[in-house]
Amino acid sequence: MLNAIALRTLLLPLLLAVLALSGCASAPHPVPAPPSVSPAPPPDVVRRLMAQHDEWAGTPYRLGGNSRRGIDCSAFVQTTYAERFGHRLPRSTEDQARHGQPVRRDQLQAGDLVFFRTGRKTRHVGIYMGDSRFLHASTSQGVTVSRLDNPYWTSAYWMSRRP
Repeated sequence: MLNAIALRTLLLPLLLAVLALSGCASAPHPVPAPPSVSPAPPPDVVRRLMAQHDEWAGTPYRLGGNSRRGIDCSAFVQTTYAERFGHRLPRSTEDQARHGQPVRRDQLQAGDLVFFRTGRKTRHVGIYMGDSRFLHASTSQGVTVSRLDNPYWTSAYWMSRRP
């Protein structure tokens, strides 16, 4: 009987200690990763975009083109990002439209990509510069700056993304 009492006296504190310490050894609760946030654009984004405009202004639009002899909208956006920001973007408007994070129109920042539906199956892309302006390779004017608040672009606006 004395052995049973001694055993209980020893086991009870040991059991309590194991229970107390087992809470310390439990697997940690997973901490959700912070949402993927693109870095803010460099402060000189507009200056870089204007420099790109100055170098490419008047370059005609050419579907599939990728040079100063003629360039299409997605190639111009891809080239601009590579030359001015050292950032690789996909080549096609369709692929660029899946790249980066969606951005609401009222939260656009310089450097965001703006996409338009300009025809039944046709898509167009440019780079937002702020103050409702965007840089792009226009089918009618070549490389130029246009305004998002122009009725044509307002009605064609589709979405925006931050690469």
